[in-house]
Amino acid sequence: MANILHIDSSPRGDRSISRQLSYEFITSWKDSHPGDTVTYRDLGHNPVPHVDESWIAAAFSSPESHTPELKSAIELSNSLIDELLAADRLVFGVPMYNLNIPSTFKAYIDQIVRAGRTFSVDANGYKGLVDSSKKVLIITSRGGSYPPGTPYAAYDYQEPYLRAILGFMGLTDVTFIHAESLNMGEDAREKSLADAKDAIAQAVANW
Repeated sequence: MANILHIDSSPRGDRSISRQLSYEFITSWKDSHPGDTVTYRDLGHNPVPHVDESWIAAAFSSPESHTPELKSAIELSNSLIDELLAADRLVFGVPMYNLNIPSTFKAYIDQIVRAGRTFSVDANGYKGLVDSSKKVLIITSRGGSYPPGTPYAAYDYQEPYLRAILGFMGLTDVTFIHAESLNMGEDAREKSLADAKDAIAQAVANW
């Protein structure tokens, strides 16, 4: 039995493609793995705060020295990290905004990437502290298309960034499913959605 952390980051509701597709995956996965549990977090509708000065002070000081203000400032970050570490598999629904991720998801990442909790630094450099056996599935929605090997690939700051920051914490088993070309006409949109749904079905069977 596995524990899955499912996160959506789109501010849209029913019109969100990334939400629809991540929900389709989770629903199909639960049908195939009824014993698994799912922890759900909706960053699009319930965003976490950006880091502030008190958060930074708490993150870079000993917990024993924390004042009530600093304890409060870092409390959510601790909960989010505990939630991440408790999960065996991670499923993220992430739309592309301006060639990268939404600010809602960036705020979440800033809350969970913490020295001493999810990464460490020593004389040999950085080391991820999150169990590398955890599997990550990221389902994106994109208005355009950025295929590797084409000039458009240089505009994709979403997948490279997510691979880099997750790998920084130790999460290297990362699979992407892109619903692309959503603003490139009805035919391109329908084909991309069909391809994404096929990829989701394969992920349910093989992930």
